[in-house]
Amino acid sequence: MDRPDPAAPRTAAALTALVDLARDELAAASGHRVLLGITGCPGAGKSTLATALVEAVNRTDGAGLAVHLPMDGFHLANATLDRLGLRDRKGAIETFDGWGFAGLLERVLAETEHTVYAPGFERSVDEPVAAEIAIEPSARIVVVEGNYLLVDDGPWERVGDLVDEAWFIEASEEERVRRLVERHTAFGRTPEAALAWAHEVDGTNALVIAPTVARADLVVSGTTWEVEIGA
Repeated sequence: MDRPDPAAPRTAAALTALVDLARDELAAASGHRVLLGITGCPGAGKSTLATALVEAVNRTDGAGLAVHLPMDGFHLANATLDRLGLRDRKGAIETFDGWGFAGLLERVLAETEHTVYAPGFERSVDEPVAAEIAIEPSARIVVVEGNYLLVDDGPWERVGDLVDEAWFIEASEEERVRRLVERHTAFGRTPEAALAWAHEVDGTNALVIAPTVARADLVVSGTTWEVEIGA
């Protein structure tokens, strides 16, 4: 199939189409809270799309209807990574509290009468932040975002079962590496170190994530936000 031009801009029409799909999922949920998963390889554009989707839903359908819940708050603390000898693999699947993340999603689905608090992640200090994200009772669509949502092993298998629908975001390796180098340098790495991390750590993680596209309900371009029919 023809792939979208990597240089093509994201369009309001493409985002509107995704908002409509999220609305359809909520309408089919018969009143229960919807967990919409957004996953993909590092640098594919998961956070950018998740943020834009939540903002668009809340702008058109009412503030607080949707909330963004990234997996990043379940990074193990740096002190824990040091103790386990995993600091140089930060971002790999074994450097997250997968059981804790799955447990939180179960709470988000079950506890709809009060606010559920979730950890966030502060890149400037490279650490999780406790109770930073508030999932209010008004939230009907929770956009769950992270690398390993569709990994079929251990706690991640539970995560895949908990989301109502999962979208896999794709971008070319060239584009992903460019974004990753830009991100890593913005938070203090030299260009050389950023490029090495993008290839040696993020690239290794991508080998785990890429095959999980087979379990996605939808594939979306991380450059245009168009749905990749037939992918």
